[in-house]
Amino acid sequence: MAGRREPPLMRTGLGSGQPPSRGSRIAAAVAVGVTLGRVCAFLYPDGLISRSTDSALHWRRRADSVTCETSEEVTNLQSQLASLERKNADFRKQINELSMKLQLAGQGKNQALYSAGPFGTVKALRTNPTVMPDDSTNPRLAKILQHVAVKKEIIVAVANSNVKETLGMWFTNIKRVGITNYLVVALDDSIENFCKSKDVPVYRRDPDEGIDSIGKTGGNHAVSALKFRILREFLQLGYSVLLSDIDIMFFQNPFDHLYRDSDIESMSDGHDNMTAYGFNDVFDEPSMGWARYAHTMRIWVFNSGFFFIRPTIPSIELLDRVAGRLSREPKSWDQAVFNEELFFPSHPGYEGLHASKRTMDIYLFMNSKVLFKTVRKSAQLRKLKPVIVHLNYHPDKEARMKAVIEFYVHGKQNALDHFPDGSE
Repeated sequence: MAGRREPPLMRTGLGSGQPPSRGSRIAAAVAVGVTLGRVCAFLYPDGLISRSTDSALHWRRRADSVTCETSEEVTNLQSQLASLERKNADFRKQINELSMKLQLAGQGKNQALYSAGPFGTVKALRTNPTVMPDDSTNPRLAKILQHVAVKKEIIVAVANSNVKETLGMWFTNIKRVGITNYLVVALDDSIENFCKSKDVPVYRRDPDEGIDSIGKTGGNHAVSALKFRILREFLQLGYSVLLSDIDIMFFQNPFDHLYRDSDIESMSDGHDNMTAYGFNDVFDEPSMGWARYAHTMRIWVFNSGFFFIRPTIPSIELLDRVAGRLSREPKSWDQAVFNEELFFPSHPGYEGLHASKRTMDIYLFMNSKVLFKTVRKSAQLRKLKPVIVHLNYHPDKEARMKAVIEFYVHGKQNALDHFPDGSE
């Protein structure tokens, strides 16, 4: 009988009938691989995977094939973009508010502040953090302040046509000292044009019904009350403001003499160390017998015509409180309200303002009572050069202002002699 024939690749040679060896199996696999490689090379001359350059060409051809959007689609996209920008502005404002709340909530969270140190070394937090600037509050004012302010600080005066001559003396002295970061808030067109003609930085507020009528026709107290609303925008923009009435003469740059460690840093109406910085005043009531003497703490008020206010939450709350009360109590004096809100403590039915405050040096930031009652009569105090003199205690302002300039600027030693201590 004839035997079974093996496939050619399985033969071991000489028809021996032995099983195929390991080497023959490897040779067969190599032969199959070479054959498949030749077939692939013939069918896919560029390879099975396209090169990156060819891929890029394919993408470009596809991009070229995409049709451009119609004008209607473009308009729709622009409308969506505008809507998103408005929402983004709202989100930024909310983020600013939340950030400020987090800052306030985080004050004193450092463990070191909770651990009391050795006796006499413990100090509480004194300086509140500043608010996040929000240029959307008043973009026009923000642009002016970017050019005028120095280190985010600026002197601000509010004026209308009733005080034009005094205003001229005010900014003339500021220029003489070399102060550049100051701004006049004009309440009418006449003051705006006057400032521009004298190359004085000026900001004319946008029309505001009610407020504008006060600004154009109001007297000193009406205008003074208005400033608390105006200052709020400066603080929201992130600027510290040195508010100045215009019956003030400058002899040094005030920014060189500020501490900047409090929300409010104000000149005092006090005329000596006790009245300006505080004292223990004993109240005597004989009918109480053994308890007839009651000790009280007293301080003369801050002057609301010259104070430095930092852009903090307590500062803005102070402005809101004062402006709100003055709108509800039109006959109230703004300086009285200003001090009540600053100093009255919390008590049943009332939550006091948590603002830090500092009294300025009364011989550097001098009121006219200190000058005419004390300084001009002292050989030693006459040698001191004040930063400012505020003619707040006397109605004959312009005459005394000119005399003060003669005394401190031109060295005329008898310039102040003919004036009485007080008003006649």
